[in-house]
Amino acid sequence: MGRLLEGASICGSMPGMGTPELPIPAGLVLRPFRGVRFAVEDPAKVTSPPYDLISDADVEVLLDSHPNNVVRLILPCSSRSNSSPGTPADDDHSSSPAATPGTHPGPPLQPPAQDAARPQPPVTRTRTTSPTAETPLEPRYAVARDTLRNWLDAGILVPDDVPALYVYEQSGPDVLQRGLIGDVGLADPAQRIILPHEDVFPGPIADRLALMSTTQANLEPIFLLYDGGNGTATRLVNEVAAERRPLVSAHTEDGLTHRLWAITAPDEIAAINADLHHRQALIADGHHRYATYRVLQRQERATRHLPTTAGDTHAAQPPTGDAHVGQPPIGDTHAGHPLATGDSAAPPSAPGETDVSQHARAGTAAPAYDEAALGPWDFGLALLVDSRAYPPDLKAIHRVIEGLPLDEAVSRAKSSWQVHDYKDLAAGLAALEGAPEPAFLLAGEDGSHLLTDPDPVQLARAMPPDQSDHWNSLNTSVLAEFVLPVVWGMRDNDQTVHIVHHDTDAAVSMAVRTGGTAVILKPLVVDDVLAIAAGGERVPRKSTSFGPKPRTGLVLRTFATD
Repeated sequence: MGRLLEGASICGSMPGMGTPELPIPAGLVLRPFRGVRFAVEDPAKVTSPPYDLISDADVEVLLDSHPNNVVRLILPCSSRSNSSPGTPADDDHSSSPAATPGTHPGPPLQPPAQDAARPQPPVTRTRTTSPTAETPLEPRYAVARDTLRNWLDAGILVPDDVPALYVYEQSGPDVLQRGLIGDVGLADPAQRIILPHEDVFPGPIADRLALMSTTQANLEPIFLLYDGGNGTATRLVNEVAAERRPLVSAHTEDGLTHRLWAITAPDEIAAINADLHHRQALIADGHHRYATYRVLQRQERATRHLPTTAGDTHAAQPPTGDAHVGQPPIGDTHAGHPLATGDSAAPPSAPGETDVSQHARAGTAAPAYDEAALGPWDFGLALLVDSRAYPPDLKAIHRVIEGLPLDEAVSRAKSSWQVHDYKDLAAGLAALEGAPEPAFLLAGEDGSHLLTDPDPVQLARAMPPDQSDHWNSLNTSVLAEFVLPVVWGMRDNDQTVHIVHHDTDAAVSMAVRTGGTAVILKPLVVDDVLAIAAGGERVPRKSTSFGPKPRTGLVLRTFATD
């Protein structure tokens, strides 16, 4: 990953200026917290992948591994009982908007037949009731709250004695990643301290908001990348991992070993934050959870009647109303969004306006960031990894178009692309690897076909003029704006386009089984994602899958102990 851009405008205190609606850090802040950890003999058995990568079958496996697996908290009521509401829409792998605003996605996508030798790839689902339609979605959040309280009371979960920043290491064959887990200060995206690169959707935010607000906890960390430049934080992380005894060591079924250490010394914590303060971070995984952190921050301040504007103790009302994945994406949660506030006393913000841009318009700026006066909801649980020391693994996300036979897809593509035919998938994949972008491999029951060298006139006419050249050059942009709507005459949504993460064989198997077409893509380049984010744009949906993702359940954060 290349250098994160410096020189970005960061709001701080300015004498005589008003306060913003929410407290805003003047730089990248990672605060220590009292982690809550499982007191079990084998910690691996109570951990899970991130909530949005867990299939129904995975839930069964996790519950078989340990009755107190963390999946009971992050996906409450996802059990063997048909009365459970099931899994919500996912986070950075969230459902797309429907073809027209206000419509909702169709029934959940059914997974393909599972190969016993290979784990089933995760499939996005958007269920709001149980399979029998008998149980509404809301009660499951209370179940998670009660389970969390019971486990704390029983000593199954135990808070650490003192606040800490946690060094977290993932290691395995060809894998080594280290970073810091802590409370990240919630920056407005307009500050360019924490950079998003994907849009978010109201449905997943509403789901995670209900879980976080009901449990009063952050149950799993988001994943942030930053360019550490071999600074103090990175050197200390490596020193701790090399020389100190870990609190936790867990070996999970994916072949990775997870280790956790606590940094509690105030001077070390201060040195880490001094090093981080001027740096930028990119959200690698957890866009919806980060957006939820900011909505929760506003909601909690409203509930507690904390001041949200200068000299004003009238707080915004908590969010109301239903939010569905079928609604359009939002660039960020802000005061004008229905999930963010229902305060009719405050003037509505302009579309897309953030807290920082509102106060720039009003001639105000952020006050001094007094951490001692802040609440636990002014921070969010995050893993921060130095991408220069530990480059991330960015994988491709493939598509399967069930309603488009392979021969028809190839025939239509010939009017605007050069098409190269291959008898088997391996040969097609090798050709795709060496082809310049944009290029796509179409595969299915009858071999594979490589699309290269699109007609430049047709391509230019299709790509949106209000997007940057860099954005328009991404393979996912070309797919979403040219191949799907122009070449094949279809919209990029979950009714039409199914998603398969990483696994080309699984994508092709699904295409063969359904008589459709698999579209195999190369992964984006990390520097391209960074450039898009630094320019204030968002990559198209289903563009990135960063890894390795942090394991859920090694350390939790509850507001009562923070």
